[in-house]
Amino acid sequence: MPKKLSLLMLPGDGIGPEIMAEARRVIDWLVSHRGLDFTVHEDHVGGAAYDVYGKPLSDDALACAKEVDAVLLGAVGGSKWDGVDYDKRPEAGLLILRKELELFANLRPAICFDALVDASSLKPELVSGLDIMIVRELTGGVYFGEPRGIETLPNGERRGVNTQVYTTSEIHRIARVAFDMAAKRDGRLISCEKANVMESGLLWREEVTKIGADYPNIKLDHMLADSCAMQLVRNPKQFDVIVTDNLFGDLLSDVAAMLTGSLGMLPSAALGAEGSGAMYEPVHGSAPDIAGQGVANPIATIMSLAMALRYTYDCADEAQLIEDAVKKVLAGGLRTADIMQPGKAKVSTAVMGDSILQALDSLNR
Repeated sequence: MPKKLSLLMLPGDGIGPEIMAEARRVIDWLVSHRGLDFTVHEDHVGGAAYDVYGKPLSDDALACAKEVDAVLLGAVGGSKWDGVDYDKRPEAGLLILRKELELFANLRPAICFDALVDASSLKPELVSGLDIMIVRELTGGVYFGEPRGIETLPNGERRGVNTQVYTTSEIHRIARVAFDMAAKRDGRLISCEKANVMESGLLWREEVTKIGADYPNIKLDHMLADSCAMQLVRNPKQFDVIVTDNLFGDLLSDVAAMLTGSLGMLPSAALGAEGSGAMYEPVHGSAPDIAGQGVANPIATIMSLAMALRYTYDCADEAQLIEDAVKKVLAGGLRTADIMQPGKAKVSTAVMGDSILQALDSLNR
C-alpha cells in the first residue's frame, strides 16, 4: 500500500493561483500514473487571506500547515495591500509560516538548463552547466533580531533600528545542513559573511569552521559576502554549495537566480529539523501586472513540487521524472513569455502545463 502523503496548497496572490493550478495537475497525474496517495488541502495566504480573514494567514491554515507533511506556496504581495498595517501585510504570512514551522534552512538551487543558456545575461561559457545550491539561514539574523523599530530621537530626528544577531546553535544547525548537502554533491562548501566588519560575521566564520571539523571530506572555504556577489557574476561555476545568513542569503540567492535567465524557472525549499515541517515555493514574486492573463511561467512551482517529492516525501524517482519532463519540454522549444527566445514557440501557462504532462506520459515507462 502506498505511503499516505499530505500537502497544504496556498496559492496566494497575483499569478499564484494560475501557477498552482498547473502544479495541482501534476499531483493528479502522479496519483493516477505513479500510484501516490496524496491528500491535498487548500487555503489562502498573503493578500488573499487578508481579504477573506483580515490577516495574512488564518489560524486554521496555520494549524493545517503544522499537521501536513509539507506546504506548497504560490506567491504573495501586490500594491492592492500597500496600505494595510505592517503586521498584516501579505509578506507577514510567509514570516509566520517560517517562524511557526521553525523553517530555518532555505535551499535555493540555481540551475541553468541547457536549453536556456542563451537566456542568461552572462556569456554562455560562464553559465553552461551551472548548478549551485545556496543554503540560507531563514529564521535568525537582522530580519528577526531585537531591538528593532522606528523611533523619534529627542532632537526630532527619526531612527530606524534593526539588529543582526546569531547564536552558536543557530549557526551550527544551518552549517550541518550545508555540509550534508555538500556531501551529496561535489564536496565543496563556501561559507559567506562579513567577518571583516561585523562581530556576528566573525562568530559565523568561527562556528562554521568548528562544525567543519566533523566533515573532514568536505572542502570548506570562507568568502566575504560582497566578494561572493562579485564572483557569482564573474565566475559562477566555481561554486557548488554556498551557506550564508538570512540577509546575505536573500541577496546572493537572487543574484544566483538571475544567472540562469529567469526567476520564473527556479524553485526553493524551506526546511525545519528532521521530522518537522517543510515549505516549498517558487523564488519569483506574485507579478500582479500579468495576473489573470494566463502567461505566467508555472515551471518554478512545478519544480518546487519536485523538490518536495525529493526532500520531504522520499519520492526521488518521481522528482527526477518531473525534472526530466521540464527539460524535455524546454529542449522542444516551448517558452512562456518570461523565457521567450527568437525562433521558439511562445505558449500560455496552461499550454506549458499541458506539455509537461505530455512529457511525463512519454517518460513514464
